[in-house]
Amino acid sequence: MANLDGHWNVRRLGGLLPPMTGVHKVIHGSRGETKIGQLVGVPFDMVGLELHYRAPFGGFVDRLEPDGDRYVGTATFHGRAFGRFAMERIHD
Repeated sequence: MANLDGHWNVRRLGGLLPPMTGVHKVIHGSRGETKIGQLVGVPFDMVGLELHYRAPFGGFVDRLEPDGDRYVGTATFHGRAFGRFAMERIHD
């Protein structure tokens, strides 16, 4: 499994996703959260290269694919794709 630990900037690539200004993901081991700025994040569990969001956002899953030094993701709801995004590591 890929090492996704760390902080990732998120950039919208298309679909029905809103603008992603200030959105980032923080991942540690098998858990993480999607945050907007410093606000409290939306938690998820890592299952392979999928981010499974916890209640009340159950049914939302981000599917990741490696793309060089970044990941390209497909946002899904109950298995139906509705947007694409890129995750690029933030080097602290």
